[in-house]
Amino acid sequence: MGIKIQPMGDYQTNCYIITVNNKDFIIDPGVGATSWIKQNVKNPVAILNTHGHFDHVWSNKEVSDLFDLKIYTPKNDNFMLQKDPYGMGMTPSSADYLIEPDEEIDFDGVKVKFHFFPGHTPGCSAIEIDNNLFAGDFIFKGSIGRCDFPYSNPDEMIKSLDKVLSWDRDITIYPGHGPSTTLKEERSSLNNWKNYL
Repeated sequence: MGIKIQPMGDYQTNCYIITVNNKDFIIDPGVGATSWIKQNVKNPVAILNTHGHFDHVWSNKEVSDLFDLKIYTPKNDNFMLQKDPYGMGMTPSSADYLIEPDEEIDFDGVKVKFHFFPGHTPGCSAIEIDNNLFAGDFIFKGSIGRCDFPYSNPDEMIKSLDKVLSWDRDITIYPGHGPSTTLKEERSSLNNWKNYL
């Protein structure tokens, strides 16, 4: 499995290209991501969104049109793709597949699991591929996603933190911003954040 990472835009939002069995999965194509993606894919098969915030989905339509790719988005966040609720001037896009909570998709032998962790957004999800968790804005190294935005919900975030803390395994975490970490390394921080909310 190959993982390419490039921070994009003013918010340095991590765009990922995950290569498994010669298939390239594009996770969170943010502001200005298209040219980097074009230079780094050989066989792109899908665009995967962790959630609907503009800095993670800005280039959805451009990349989808360029490579004729389907967009997979948690269903509760699709409205953010379509309506640009923050008024940032984003080109609207729309999911081809609305992902249900905790849905797993099999891409010709490559299993992609959308773990449902609402709180930061109504549909916020972390995408697991081969025991790697692409966490979007759910978990960061030493922190969690903010819950004070429009459509955020601190109570849902607490439930989501309880959910991931119930996992009895470790997993490598690749956040939507900043460096990678592991669930084992973040357990203490996550418990502290849960008590703070």
